Amino acid sequence: MKSAKDLNQLLHSIDGGKYGAYKRLNGNHYQFSDFQFIVEHVQADPFAPPSKVRVLVDRQTAGIPSELLDTKDKVIAVTDFLTRAVGREIQLAQKHAKGSKGKMTIDRCGQEILERSAVQIDDDSIEVRFEIGLPAAGRKILGKAAANIMMSQMPRVIDRALKYHHLNQEALHEQVRLYVDQQHIRAVLDDKQLVAFVGNGAILPRKNGVSDLPLNDAIPFNSPSNYEIAIDLPSGTTVKGMGIPDGITLIVGGGFHGKSTLLEALEIGVYNHIAKDGREMVITRADGMKIRAEDGRSVEKVNITPFIDNLPGKKDTARFSTTNASGSTSQAANTMEALEAKSSLLLIDEDTTATNFMIRDDRMQKLIAPEKEPITPFASKVKPLYDDYNVSTILIVGGSGDYFDVADQVFMMDEYRLKDVTSEAKKIADSPEYHRDDISDREFGNIPARVLARSSFNHKGKASRLKAKGKHSIMYGKEPIDISGLEQLTDPSQTNCIALMLDYYQRKLADGQSTLYEIADAIYNKIEEQGFDAIAPNNRYPGNLALPRKQEFIAAVNRYRGLDIK
Repeated sequence: MKSAKDLNQLLHSIDGGKYGAYKRLNGNHYQFSDFQFIVEHVQADPFAPPSKVRVLVDRQTAGIPSELLDTKDKVIAVTDFLTRAVGREIQLAQKHAKGSKGKMTIDRCGQEILERSAVQIDDDSIEVRFEIGLPAAGRKILGKAAANIMMSQMPRVIDRALKYHHLNQEALHEQVRLYVDQQHIRAVLDDKQLVAFVGNGAILPRKNGVSDLPLNDAIPFNSPSNYEIAIDLPSGTTVKGMGIPDGITLIVGGGFHGKSTLLEALEIGVYNHIAKDGREMVITRADGMKIRAEDGRSVEKVNITPFIDNLPGKKDTARFSTTNASGSTSQAANTMEALEAKSSLLLIDEDTTATNFMIRDDRMQKLIAPEKEPITPFASKVKPLYDDYNVSTILIVGGSGDYFDVADQVFMMDEYRLKDVTSEAKKIADSPEYHRDDISDREFGNIPARVLARSSFNHKGKASRLKAKGKHSIMYGKEPIDISGLEQLTDPSQTNCIALMLDYYQRKLADGQSTLYEIADAIYNKIEEQGFDAIAPNNRYPGNLALPRKQEFIAAVNRYRGLDIK
């Protein structure tokens, strides 16, 4: 292993040289006084993606108490905290750096606490993975500037962001306590037969359409009294709020009164949040899936017969395929695919749905005979879905009362204040002038598991490369996989991870025998046992990954237009 002095000498010796001389750093390990610095990959030129590096610090040197690292949940909370700390210290160290040249960067964290690859902690060390844009003037090396980054800025960042005595210790302990409390609430949901919990005092509205920060002066959430529960937390405190029971839940109200804001908080409540986000105590069942219409998406051999059957021309809906789905067929496919991915909670906002998929009113039923209408609306299937498969639904409605008949609980949002109006809704549903016959089917139908054929993801060479493009797209060679309909993806690093998972499937798991869920299980088990590096090719050390849920991974596979189902 080389020394920090060797690194300093090398950088000064190549100052003013051709950019390619930076390659002499590639693969080298340098020992600093209290950490190792490893150069994994050197960028080819000043305009290429930044160089990838790692730092290893002994846990004893870092000094983070072992009681903060004795469970996986605590490790996730601590690594998130350290990733944010490194990011802040990098910003402080580089206030005057311009452009991407000569800058350190680390994976950026949002309001959610996600399992990431940027900081790794094992029994012996803490590892930080980040990038450095190696500085240049044109294509000439600025070796002295590089030395300033690696010999001055970087050691200060590591010292301030990883050493326990320099950290905000109170904030670190608070984040660990909060994360453990959030995980406890999520476990309590199943015990109490709840699908979600919304704590009293939660701030649900966001600052604006492009900011995920809480809105100042927003009306805090307060539970209807008959749905308020208290949960004792591992931290020794008790939290009160609304427990949303299993079954069919409607949230109604006028426009702009906060219905969609509540649902959006529940959608993102599948993740834990940092302190002062406002939604720290909004906890949703981890497999809850947002369902929407997605016109134009590709669908491959999905059984949509519970919702759509007897199409003109006798088109097969038990193995329905299309390259350009309509609103209703896309929503039917999205629903069935979520159920195949073992989601036990569906979250639906009528504003983003296909109307003919959701409802068919009494007058239309009288005009169009049942045998002439191939679509069975979700209103007729939501109850048997719960009865047959124990899948709950939370549904925002503002324009139709059809769901009053089948709802287990109905809440009204009135100027961001939630009221229980279940009894009023049931009275309306039971009144003679509004009564409808046969609102609900008796059975839901089958949810088959599909097997991925080996002919999927079988390109060779450059055409087989998978690369994320932001949060909403993955390129497979030159083919885009559009995942913009997956509204619960919250971070581009999750999309990076999905791309790497697909690459791992292509390289290691494409046997033509496994179902989509079995493939997802195998990948997630690999990551659980061996970490993110286990699915990375060529012993790379990816630092820009955040773990998505199995539901998003499976949904991304389903949106690949070259998908082939056996």
